[in-house]
Amino acid sequence: MAIEIKSPTFPESVADGTVANWVKKEGEQVNQDEIIAEIETDKVVLEVVAPTNGVLTKIIKKEGDVVNSAEVIGEFDEVQEVKSIKEEKSIAQAEELQDNPKISKVENKKSGPAVKKIIAENNIDPEAIEPSRKDKRLTKADVINHLESQNKTAEPQNVQGSVVTSSRPEKRVPMTRLRNTIAQRLVSVQQETAMLTTFNEVDMLPIKELRSKYGQEFEKQHGIKLGFMGFFVIAAVQALKKFPIVNASIDGSDVVYHGYQDIGVAVSTERGLVVPIIKDADTKSLPELEKSILEYSEKARDSKLTIDEMQGGTFTISNGGVFGSLLSTPILNAPQTAILGMHAIQERPVAVNGEVVIRPMMYLAMSYDHRLLDGKEAVRFLVSIKEQLESPERLLLNL
Repeated sequence: MAIEIKSPTFPESVADGTVANWVKKEGEQVNQDEIIAEIETDKVVLEVVAPTNGVLTKIIKKEGDVVNSAEVIGEFDEVQEVKSIKEEKSIAQAEELQDNPKISKVENKKSGPAVKKIIAENNIDPEAIEPSRKDKRLTKADVINHLESQNKTAEPQNVQGSVVTSSRPEKRVPMTRLRNTIAQRLVSVQQETAMLTTFNEVDMLPIKELRSKYGQEFEKQHGIKLGFMGFFVIAAVQALKKFPIVNASIDGSDVVYHGYQDIGVAVSTERGLVVPIIKDADTKSLPELEKSILEYSEKARDSKLTIDEMQGGTFTISNGGVFGSLLSTPILNAPQTAILGMHAIQERPVAVNGEVVIRPMMYLAMSYDHRLLDGKEAVRFLVSIKEQLESPERLLLNL
């Protein structure tokens, strides 16, 4: 019995998606709830799973095709045996072999599947290829050398008669939907906001000593390591409460003040940068924040984030320091007013109480929309974060 395989029902904020990957191929047997395909939207990757045990009989939407919400992308048979499909494919391949004399010649020379594929794709006559092996078996190198020799023969000549080389390898692939969306949003922010960046530095020694002193006890008690990001989230929340304009956003000609602090934590993945949101961060304790950060990071890297977990946000923190960045200017995550950039902790000589000492220092960068936020508020906001991190007791006393 044939069953239609449909794309997931998209939320209202998602217009369509793209078939990113067919995990299963036609004729392959799958088990119930096993992933068949992945649909990439502008925000997340959605999974299509098998409705029951059976066989994927037909792929309607190929990889890269655009699909709408709940659109049929393939067909599934819960009865058909894998063996019958494999036999059909074997018959079809045999017929193709008989009908294609060039492939037949390759078969006669006992060449491998890679060689057959290249010959078929480039429409080459196998008899024209000079084999390098004594048994006359064609290798992949033989075919590639033959193609290169043909290209050199066909290369254009310049006015002096020398060959214009163009044989260096290139690969052209379309942008993923997520990467394309990121590109459009970044360009839009640069064009539509008056973005400016202010910098400061913070002495991380007090936080490092706190982690060193209580790190093991914290992990034993809460089952999670005590990181740096949790402290930054708490410091940002308290600074946002003191400077509510930084937590606001522009909507047309209106300023929207948000009575909550939803903090976005930028996470780099193989598919691109995503920003899961810690909702109501002002109500969470340090252990709860650390658990949320770890959970979202893992889900982001496994492409398991939901639309709801990425929507909203009033302020964003990005940590380029994990990759070794010493200083950068983060780009706003519209429609937010500001974004905080963390960087690598580096031991540097600094002056403390008139003496030069070595301290673990971190540069901080805050980009903000100058249309809404003046330099005075931006600088004071960043100084507030610096003061809280350099005196962790301020985090507890809400100072």
